[in-house]
Amino acid sequence: MQSAEDRRKIVLNAIIEDYVATREPVGSKAIVERHDLGVSSATIRNDMALLEGAGLIVQPHTSAGRIPTDAGYRAFVDSLAQIKPLSRAERTAIHKILVGAVDLDDVLQRTVRLLAQLTHQVAVVQYPSLRKTALRHVELVPLSERLVLLVIITDAGRVEQRTIGTERNLSADDLDAVRKAVNSVFAGLQLKDFDDAEENVTSDVDPQLRDDVNTVVRHVANVLQNEVEERVVVAGAANLSRSNVDFAQTIAPVLDALEEQVVLLRILQHEDDGMRVSIGHENADESLAETSIVSAGYAGPDNTTVARLGIIGPTRMDYSGAMSSVYAIAKYLSDILAGR
Repeated sequence: MQSAEDRRKIVLNAIIEDYVATREPVGSKAIVERHDLGVSSATIRNDMALLEGAGLIVQPHTSAGRIPTDAGYRAFVDSLAQIKPLSRAERTAIHKILVGAVDLDDVLQRTVRLLAQLTHQVAVVQYPSLRKTALRHVELVPLSERLVLLVIITDAGRVEQRTIGTERNLSADDLDAVRKAVNSVFAGLQLKDFDDAEENVTSDVDPQLRDDVNTVVRHVANVLQNEVEERVVVAGAANLSRSNVDFAQTIAPVLDALEEQVVLLRILQHEDDGMRVSIGHENADESLAETSIVSAGYAGPDNTTVARLGIIGPTRMDYSGAMSSVYAIAKYLSDILAGR
């Protein structure tokens, strides 16, 4: 037999589902009509009074039904036993769109647009962290007598370029020798492993080129540890504008926050690699106090999480659907970066 506590959880979930679907406060009569709970309106009203006393729902104005609070949404999200799978059509569409990408920039642009379309929210995708990816290859391109273009490619497909100066003129053979020396030792290593490998990089190199090899290694390390270069791609801001009625205050602060890379990076920077849902006032940034953020990590070729992606929208959102989409896109992106 269903306990009163279990029934109240069902009532809370019903209020949230109906409010998300209709944008209208939910009353006891509507719950009885839409959900077969097998109890009277009076029992539902009593359950609603207890839920309101617990701070999970609130009555926006007299004679109205109830709407969820941040705490109510949190209880709902925490009660979800598992993330529902996407439909076959949705999975097919995701695969078709993402596998056609030609490089990392294209992959992330397609990812963020697809996530915004699936969830009807603002989508954000962080570029793979340079500190968490491994070096795949270094290329050296002569620009002038003492200027060289350093091209750094990580295993996640991220490409960075820097112009570096040399102490003397280097021939094409010299540059080739330096490139081979650096790649032979550092290719496949993350930044944290560089110190242990540095003593091996110049062992088989012409003594005249050792300083040049060390210069290249130093610049590569500086690029990989430069978190200032981290970037976030955003799509779907128009979705937020269409949800303007869900905000008690103006959405201007939220739109301003979306323009700030630092704010977006802070949203996505979490120690845990899995799914994370931050609701309303749980967000540290005050401008996002009326929004919810659903995010998940995605992995690089070695299955280590290299960055995160997610969606930002009003607290009145389809959490189950949003979590499903974010999880699926993160998995597909991980598979693409791993070449699966």
